[in-house]
Amino acid sequence: MRYLIYLFILCLPLSLQAGPWPKAKGEGYFKLYEWWLRFDEHYTTNGELDPNATLGLYNTTAYGEYGITDRLTGVANIVLLSRNTINDQISGTRGNVLVEGDAINGIGDSEIGFRYALTKPGARTPISIGLLLGIPLGEDAGGAQGNLQTGDGEFNQLLNVGIGRSFQVGGVNGFAAASLGYNNRTNGFSDEVRFGAEAGLNLLNKKLWIIGRVNGSESTFNGETAASAQTTSIFSNNAEYLSVGGELNYNLTDRVGISAGVAGAVSGRIIAAAPAYTVGVYVNTGGR
Repeated sequence: MRYLIYLFILCLPLSLQAGPWPKAKGEGYFKLYEWWLRFDEHYTTNGELDPNATLGLYNTTAYGEYGITDRLTGVANIVLLSRNTINDQISGTRGNVLVEGDAINGIGDSEIGFRYALTKPGARTPISIGLLLGIPLGEDAGGAQGNLQTGDGEFNQLLNVGIGRSFQVGGVNGFAAASLGYNNRTNGFSDEVRFGAEAGLNLLNKKLWIIGRVNGSESTFNGETAASAQTTSIFSNNAEYLSVGGELNYNLTDRVGISAGVAGAVSGRIIAAAPAYTVGVYVNTGGR
């Protein structure tokens, strides 16, 4: 039996730099981070909680943005190492091992793309469009039983539009942003409508960003493998969720900082019922 999770890779680890603000030409933002999720419950197709064998996914990822022009920004999110585990299944009465655990290691599915600013650089209310390509570099049927994965085996294209606003509250800098996108998936997977919003405040003499996020995804249920993929893939088809999370970014110097974040589904279908965590270090060679 394969178990069910849906990754927050596109939702959680990308910091405030992934909003509609473009990078200036020649400037960049680069981040190395750890992301992990461990859970023993998931939301079913009816949105109810159901137990499962304890599963874990642990990713080491490099994220980067680079200003190709003052309006065009290149984006990459490369999973350098992904580890997927499933624990031993133990009898509740005798305590013996019913099914042995397993694990796989390898590279994971990654994303590359572009973001283009529709408004002039420096606009107080920036608007951008973006294209993110999901590259299926991971393993989609690993382990002794073929039930462990570091990828879903499909090439997808996420087209989105984002809008943001910078502001001040009592002399404190802040921002708010929202996005809406359509994720075209291949290999029999259903397409998705994705949406999100975030807001942040810059505190401690501009050293600390405190950010809150809400993200969601709705399936279009147009995939050819919709019936089977709901119960046979760890990168599940037709997953839906509403997640809430937060992130802290602390600037150690003018360019180098550390970050930590958490996000989890408050409701969903075919998705892990546990929070995902991330910690990382970043280098910012220019402004927001």
